[in-house]
Amino acid sequence: MASDRTQQLSLVGDPAHIVPARARPAGRPRSGEPSRTRISHGLYLVDALPDLLDHRCRALGAVLPSDAAFSHWTAAALLGVPTRNCPSVHVVLSPRRVLPQRAELVVHGRMLVRGDIDEVAGIRVTSGARLYVDLAEYLTVPELVAVGDAVLRLGLTHAEALDERVVAAAGRRGVGRGRDCLARLDARAQSAPESVVRYWLTSRDLPPVTPQYEIRDAVGRVVAHADLGYEEWKVLVEYEGRQHGFGEQFDRDVERYSRMAAQGWLVIRFGREHLRRPQLMIQRVRQALLSRGWTPPPRV
Repeated sequence: MASDRTQQLSLVGDPAHIVPARARPAGRPRSGEPSRTRISHGLYLVDALPDLLDHRCRALGAVLPSDAAFSHWTAAALLGVPTRNCPSVHVVLSPRRVLPQRAELVVHGRMLVRGDIDEVAGIRVTSGARLYVDLAEYLTVPELVAVGDAVLRLGLTHAEALDERVVAAAGRRGVGRGRDCLARLDARAQSAPESVVRYWLTSRDLPPVTPQYEIRDAVGRVVAHADLGYEEWKVLVEYEGRQHGFGEQFDRDVERYSRMAAQGWLVIRFGREHLRRPQLMIQRVRQALLSRGWTPPPRV
């Protein structure tokens, strides 16, 4: 992978370069030389290129085997799928006797099938369906539902392809959990917290809830959207992140809730702390539904 002669490789779309080989360590450059940021052994970003994930992956991709693709949490970040943060760079490639060894990489030797590899701005990544299968081994069920919702919402895969990839992965660790989650996925979810709230509300004896429910006025015009809605009982459930408490977003939310209330809807609002207390969320939604005339199913 390295040679005695330093080779500079242009980054696509960038004026800067990456330098694999026996380059001089990062630090104060000699007069007239560009600054360098070390990203791996013998591999540097130069010309003050920002140390961003996609830049790192472009550089690392230049020294990895041709069948390698960025996977797991690295693929999620590159594809825009919200999930856990992971500082390590994950790579998957076909099994071989000796896997590439770099301190900054977590390398997975896995069988790759058709459709497992995609590309983002010239960077090889695992596809949405493969990402779902890979993360099923590590994520909790609510987290996996959020990932599944996201890959469908972003158009990274479709339900049939996801089903097929899960079936093809039979026997892998976590795939049973992934299979059980398939029926719970919904591309209409607009955020990971919304997906998690929906998971918990549908994991008990509460009635089915509709994601991204449209609120209409007396003449049928859509006046607002809610994260989750129980149409028959006119109960809405909203998740609010920190951005909802400031500036214009706060004003828009006040107007939206006013419109909802004017149409007779009861709004239950949850925040980040509630995600750690799912039983409390379930209890409060249950109470709201009971107050609107819902009758729980008989206990068996």
